[in-house]
Amino acid sequence: MAFDGFTQEDFDVFAVEGLDERMTDIKSIVRPKLEALGEIFAEKLSAKIGEPMYYHVAKHARRKVNPPDDTWVAFANDKRGYKKLPHFQIGLFGSHVFIWFAVIYESPVKKPLANEFQEQITDITQRIPEHFHWSVDHTKPEAVNHGDLSEDELERMIERLGSVKKAELLCGLQIASDDPRLQDGDEFIATVEHVFDTVLPLYEAASHIYTCQS
Repeated sequence: MAFDGFTQEDFDVFAVEGLDERMTDIKSIVRPKLEALGEIFAEKLSAKIGEPMYYHVAKHARRKVNPPDDTWVAFANDKRGYKKLPHFQIGLFGSHVFIWFAVIYESPVKKPLANEFQEQITDITQRIPEHFHWSVDHTKPEAVNHGDLSEDELERMIERLGSVKKAELLCGLQIASDDPRLQDGDEFIATVEHVFDTVLPLYEAASHIYTCQS
């Protein structure tokens, strides 16, 4: 399936009341687009990284009452799962699309990774574009603009990753639901590729540590 972009219908899914009703719309409206992006970027990331990358579309299988506020496709170098691994995400809330490099709370290497990122803090601060974003919780839509962070503030976010059990760290880009880039499939794919290229050194550092610790 080709990817033709996101429309307002995709974001309206998250206003649907009820778990079953919202999941029906996610499966029929949004999931096919995530599957298409999964196929596209599993191939692109495999070529960039030099090893097979597999895509995992969120199933929300554990939900019994509350409907999901977001949905996504994740990319990792393990076909069985991604949550413990450094990975990439493309997904959406009702307000925006997100494109992330992510280390979430299941990761077993957050402390050594935080130490590595602290050693690279000046390089990271300079490398990440001002309009990119950081998040400390993949389940919430809030994020901080990189241009609004001092190096000390970013270092504290990284330090928290290594010291707080449920801490997470995500870096990438959020794009508002009415941004024209989302409606043009080719332009969105180019945008995602640019984001992944930018955060690739973060992924490579995290992946190296994970491999060494495994």
